[in-house]
Amino acid sequence: MSETRSKARHRRRRTALAVGLPLALSAAGVMGYGALPGAQSRASAATTAAAPAWATATADGFASVNALGQNGTYGGRDGQIVTVKTLADLEKYATASEPYVIVVAATITMDPVGKEIKVQSNKTIVGSGTSGQIVGGGFFLGTGVHNVIIRNLTIRDAYQGVWNDKEHDFDAIQMDGAHHVWIDHNDLRHMADGLIDVRKDSTCVTVSWNELSQDNKAFGIGWTENVVTDITIHHNWIRETEQRNPSTDNAAHAHLYNNFLEDVAGTDINSSYGNYSRGATRMVLENSYFQGFKNPVIKDSTASIVQKGNTFVGTSGRNESGGTAFDPKTYYAYTLDKTADVPALLKSGAGPRSSIGTTATASTKAAAATTLTVAKDGSGQYATVQAAVNAVPANNPSRVVISVKPGTYRELVKVPSNKPHVTIQGSGGSRNDTVIVYNNASGTPKPDGSGTYGTGGSATVAVEADDFQARNLTISNDFDEASHQDIANQAVALRTAADKVFLDGVIVSGDQDTLLVDTAAKEKLGRVYMTNSYVIGNVDFIFGRATAVIDKSVITLKKRWNGTSAGYVTAPSTAAGRKGILIANSTVNGDVSSASFYLGRPWHAGGDASLDPQTTVRNTSLSAAIKSTPWIDMSGFSWRDDRFAEYRNTGAGSGAASSDRPQLTDAQATGQEVADWLGDWTPSSS
Repeated sequence: MSETRSKARHRRRRTALAVGLPLALSAAGVMGYGALPGAQSRASAATTAAAPAWATATADGFASVNALGQNGTYGGRDGQIVTVKTLADLEKYATASEPYVIVVAATITMDPVGKEIKVQSNKTIVGSGTSGQIVGGGFFLGTGVHNVIIRNLTIRDAYQGVWNDKEHDFDAIQMDGAHHVWIDHNDLRHMADGLIDVRKDSTCVTVSWNELSQDNKAFGIGWTENVVTDITIHHNWIRETEQRNPSTDNAAHAHLYNNFLEDVAGTDINSSYGNYSRGATRMVLENSYFQGFKNPVIKDSTASIVQKGNTFVGTSGRNESGGTAFDPKTYYAYTLDKTADVPALLKSGAGPRSSIGTTATASTKAAAATTLTVAKDGSGQYATVQAAVNAVPANNPSRVVISVKPGTYRELVKVPSNKPHVTIQGSGGSRNDTVIVYNNASGTPKPDGSGTYGTGGSATVAVEADDFQARNLTISNDFDEASHQDIANQAVALRTAADKVFLDGVIVSGDQDTLLVDTAAKEKLGRVYMTNSYVIGNVDFIFGRATAVIDKSVITLKKRWNGTSAGYVTAPSTAAGRKGILIANSTVNGDVSSASFYLGRPWHAGGDASLDPQTTVRNTSLSAAIKSTPWIDMSGFSWRDDRFAEYRNTGAGSGAASSDRPQLTDAQATGQEVADWLGDWTPSSS
């Protein structure tokens, strides 16, 4: 296909569904899952619906585009929900002509070995937690089959004892001429041929967040003379596989990003090559991490590879690029995670998820559903975020996800202490797409005439419930300081006063006092973990008495309302014997003057001398905006009497140890890791 014809083909198909979110990091990473809209199952042989909360999500990447008469990939979401535990039931519903969400809730062994169930269109096949396993066979999607989602399954062990098997074509997932297919969060391993084969003009395919391992041939694409395949391959952990990692032949557009290819040293399986662009393939390869691979990136003379931001550790042999590129954002939105974060991100996030709740059937009240949807245009269950929070039952025992469609929501949101396990997440392709914003400040009159707001009361979003999560959205306070110099400038975007608060892939934006990390009471523990996120502000804009970690994030310094550069990043008010604020593995920068910002100052709230404020900044890049004496006294309290230190920071704003710039020793640093701050809590997406 010529370049001109290829572009014309895609001009007709650029409109896409709202992009579904991966589990992230992402930088991201996170899942945007919709509620189950179908009626109760009328199935007889299988059990009635108890589907995972994410069973009706829609695809991202090329599987999300509008093409070939199919607008995105959403699987069987419009059909009945069935739970299967036998091969007969799985085959019955997967091969049916009607749409189904098929929940696999047991280990199902194929008979005969190598059997590949011929999946028909409009199906979601999803494992229930980690119990959905297919042993000794897999799935086949034939010509014209479309709108299929395969998620959260383990497909394994069709291996017949011959490593480079030329006789048995026993794949985990094979497609010949299919389109709009999403393969996500699966564990695929130890098959007789390939783990995934995308063949014979199959197109509009996304493969994401899978673990592919223990196989001679991991992932083949092509087997066609036609240059029509469009495929997105992101956030996959490919390890202990010899070849086809993947091999991509005659793909019109192959977008590979944030994958981790690992050849583990000292094992019997050795890589022969990594990503291979063959024939007339045009490949864009971004922010992927290659470790120990031989020939990590190779191409034919007729093919193209454009590399951006990849990392190679312990690799050898061919590492090639060249030819013409394409811009994936012409077809869909996506967000890259930092390359350095990819191995840890995928080791913890690829493959089937165990902590998946269940959704209610259609007969259950909306308030009791696992997922509640919010949309300004009326297409959701609720028009405001607060209305969805109000619908969460008091003392709810399990996770409730409030999925907020793209838009700007000008409102105040409060999650009260009797509504734990709440997640608020944007369902757009970027954290910029969904914005919760308001403009109260300390001194703003309350609408009921009962006085004015204080600093904590000014928060746009206030979280008082434990086990809260937010992801893939922006929380902002846009108080206009220039127009309101008659009142204080403290204007909080997000206030947390709870334990186990997980902020993943968010932007928290304001000026003074942007992010208040508090606890429910002085004597109570409150832990906050923020990752893959941005915090924006100028004065004391990360402050409070919580035990808070800002990890793998960007702290953006902002000029004041009058254009001057002067500020303080942190103002901890830590109780004695507790951990305070830890900034780790992050970046501090912004469009401000050189040497104009302090890293922090001690906030003894209410003049409480018993407090012992703490900020540690470690393994973080500091721009020239940071002063060479980065700590300063506050309200009569000396920073030297409290706990302020750095460790192995870099950048123009970093500096050597001195009496004005304490540095942790290596021994001290071992006790000030992220895990030390979080204690017995390991944050995980759910």
